[in-house]
Amino acid sequence: MIENEKIEEMMFDLEERAEKALNALEGEYAAIRAGRANPRILDRIEVEAYGGMSKLIELGNVSALDARCLQINLWDKSLLKAVEKAILQSNIGINPTNDGQVIRLVFPVMTEERRKELVKQIKKMGEEAKVQIRNQRRDAMDVLKKMKTAKELSEDMIADCEAEVEKFISTTMTKLEGIIAAKEKELLTV
Repeated sequence: MIENEKIEEMMFDLEERAEKALNALEGEYAAIRAGRANPRILDRIEVEAYGGMSKLIELGNVSALDARCLQINLWDKSLLKAVEKAILQSNIGINPTNDGQVIRLVFPVMTEERRKELVKQIKKMGEEAKVQIRNQRRDAMDVLKKMKTAKELSEDMIADCEAEVEKFISTTMTKLEGIIAAKEKELLTV
């Protein structure tokens, strides 16, 4: 690695932004249900409770009873109706069942058509992440061009930095492809 504070800062920023893009994509993918009961689908649901908004996962225990059923056991049973309403409004495509003690979410078996729709959706999300990473590469290259124009570094050092940026972006894109392929495989597995 070239010993230059500006270059180190640029590379650190590039790595940090790429990691955030990958983590954001994984977070979005976790919320997509694949026909199996996954408690992470409830991570983004907020419930009106105690005069404010609270995350559903902070109000009780969520457990998978089997491959297609989640159970929400609330610490305060008076919130059952509010949680049920929040789940219905979240558009996750599952109707909650409230028995007065717990809420159950039964995931329907996904049709092949629905699986293909979800694959299209995850590929679109993946493409958006790729665009973010390409934009990050462009930003890093712009920094290097400015340094070259200002003659802060030699041509050889700039070429080495550009190669390092390309290598990092290539590695990141490979990770991204792996994340997309894994989610696609999960969705298409019956």
